[in-house]
Amino acid sequence: MRRSKKLCALLGVLGVVCLAALGAMQMEEHREQIKNSGEVILSLEPDSVEALSWEYEGTSLSFQKEDGWQYTQDPSFPVNEKKLQALLEAFQSLSAALTIESPEDLGQYGLDQPTCTIEIADSTQTYEISLGDYSTLDAKRYLSIGDGNVYLVEYDLLDTFSVTLQELIKNDEVPYFDQVTALHFSGEENYQIDYQADSTDSYSADDVYYTEQQGGNLPLDSEKVENYLWALQDLSLTDYVSYNATDEELKKYGLDEPELTVTVNYTIEDSNGAEAATPFILRISRDPKEKDSNQEDAVTAYARVGDSPILYKISSDSYKELTAVSYASLRHSELFWGDFTDVQQIDVTLEENSYTITSETSRDGRTYSYAGTEVSLEAVQSKLEALRAESFIEEAPSQKKEIGLTLHLNNQTHPTVQVDLYRYDGTHCLAAIDATPVSLVSRSNAVALIEAIHAIVLN
Repeated sequence: MRRSKKLCALLGVLGVVCLAALGAMQMEEHREQIKNSGEVILSLEPDSVEALSWEYEGTSLSFQKEDGWQYTQDPSFPVNEKKLQALLEAFQSLSAALTIESPEDLGQYGLDQPTCTIEIADSTQTYEISLGDYSTLDAKRYLSIGDGNVYLVEYDLLDTFSVTLQELIKNDEVPYFDQVTALHFSGEENYQIDYQADSTDSYSADDVYYTEQQGGNLPLDSEKVENYLWALQDLSLTDYVSYNATDEELKKYGLDEPELTVTVNYTIEDSNGAEAATPFILRISRDPKEKDSNQEDAVTAYARVGDSPILYKISSDSYKELTAVSYASLRHSELFWGDFTDVQQIDVTLEENSYTITSETSRDGRTYSYAGTEVSLEAVQSKLEALRAESFIEEAPSQKKEIGLTLHLNNQTHPTVQVDLYRYDGTHCLAAIDATPVSLVSRSNAVALIEAIHAIVLN
């Protein structure tokens, strides 16, 4: 009896050992099915693909090629074919770092419930690609292409296919303005700015932008105009509110009757090197309901390029920057904006007394003198250049003149500029240029100029 029991026990142990050995053999056999790869597992030329669709995080997107790429759910959607081409390039040479042949459990690779599924087809075959878990150990993602294997791939397709529909739209673009010839504003502002490099209507050679205002061809601040053009070119047109605008949507966003329409006429070189003129048109409006409420802080605004079917939401800052186009916004704020080295003589009227500062030129530059003594005008120059309009005004002076300066320039067309400052209130002086009232300037800056003149003529 005891021998029988011992024999049964030995047979039981032997059975366990055999099962363990068999399991080990199976595990070893399974390990042999996992191998380093490096092989290209999918190779498709992007131009040969005729259909592409994918599903990720509950969103499905589908595109097909018919005289160019179309969004299957809405053929009117303007597809950015370059971005779609970039998606397809991932399949041009998709390689695996590791191949797992005939896997027993797809769940351990996250492929029983894929993170993303992709379907891609050419004229001969359709491929179904599933993206599984991300292996943090290997910094790679598991993938299947429907051939019964699991691959650990070098390139994570989710980096590309986590894209949204909004990112695949062919947005309008603001071109680079090679040479602007004119700027035209219509709507709440109605006037034109012309580029006139050879105009003689200013004493400053830096003035190249002019507009017809107040009965004359008046120079604008070139830096302000250039900054405006840069603001146009930096405009972000990515947040669309409609890609196929209806009449109702144009009205909803205030773009049926734009608040401001900006037309930039500029020239570019064609393929033959010849200059070709072309316009760029931007229409801007704020939300009609918001506009009626006279809200001035955060602004909700929209834009449209020409007659494009795409309508965009733009930032509050962009709206304010792009609609600040009044003559007052773009004109010179300085009372004198010329090159001070062109000033040959200054006649000063101060406290009913007159003084004259003269100059001589030499190889070393221009030197100034008063009453036969050489003087420095650095302080006078800095204080004069600090006189800037805090607001523009056409009101005639009614109080005493504080100081008058006649600047004699080395300029045949504009030999003199007359700057007069009058008392106005405790904060401002009224400035007149060539006897025409133009602006209010800081009284403290006016006093600083007077003191700089006093330091020369009363020394």
